[in-house]
This record gives sequence, C-alpha cells and structure tokens, in this order.
Amino acid sequence: MDDPRKDRSEGKVQYGPLSEALGFLLRLGQLKSFAGFFRSFEAEDIRPGELTVLMVLHENPGIRQGMLAKALSIKRAHMTKMVRQMEDEGLILRRVPEDDKRAMELWLTEAGEARVAVLAPILAEHESGGAAGLSVTETAELKRLLRKMLNIRNGASG
Repeated sequence: MDDPRKDRSEGKVQYGPLSEALGFLLRLGQLKSFAGFFRSFEAEDIRPGELTVLMVLHENPGIRQGMLAKALSIKRAHMTKMVRQMEDEGLILRRVPEDDKRAMELWLTEAGEARVAVLAPILAEHESGGAAGLSVTETAELKRLLRKMLNIRNGASG
C-alpha cells in the first residue's frame, strides 16, 4: 500500500473524492491554463477576460453589451467597467441603438482591430501547444467535450 506521507514528501497531495469532482478538476485546469496564458501574453499586458471581449467583438461587431456579458458569463457590473476602460483606451466604441435606447452596442475601433491583429497570432501560437500533458488528439477531444458541455457549436454559442 502506498504511504501518503511519502507522497507528500515528494510534493504529491491526495485529493480523495475531489479527483472525481468535475468542478474541482475544471478549476485546477483553468488555473493551469491561465498560467500558460500569462506566460504567452506577458509582453501584451492583457488579461484573459479582456482578450475574450476583444476577440468576440471582432467576430460580432455591434453586439449588445448585455448579450456579450451573458455569452462570456461576465457579471454586468464587471462588463461595464471593462468596456469603459477599453473605451477610454480607444479600443471600443459604444453606441445606443435606435430600436432600444436602454441597450448599448459595442464595436471595435480601428485601434481595437489593430490590437486584435497583434493578439490573434499570439493566441494561435499559445493554443498550438495544446493542453499541458495531453497529446494533440487528447487536447482536441477535451475541447470537443467542453464545447458539448457548454453547448458551443461551430464556433457559436448555443
């Protein structure tokens, strides 16, 4: 029988039932993924949420702020703060649509499109390495299963 004390002295931790808990595993996977993200984007001074907003705006010009927040599971208050900051940086243009004065449409500015043009190849390079510890095939399967879980088909949300 394995001695847990030996495992701990080698830097290993027993997770017990947590090793089968999907949420726990996703959270640790996210942390590992974010560590790689910050290494890849170190020179760009950007956080994952900001990158996703820019990339989704690039794919969906004029998307309403509420729809973007919902699609990315970002709280409204946090989305508002992020959008205002990006607007102040000249990356995003906000516009009230004619059909709903309570809504806000978002567009990338020319500077925002230029920022995406810089970030997209870094993202592609970052993603080309696959998930740490997984083969290319395993990475593709993990992504396929996560898209299924999240109801994301053909690059679109469900």
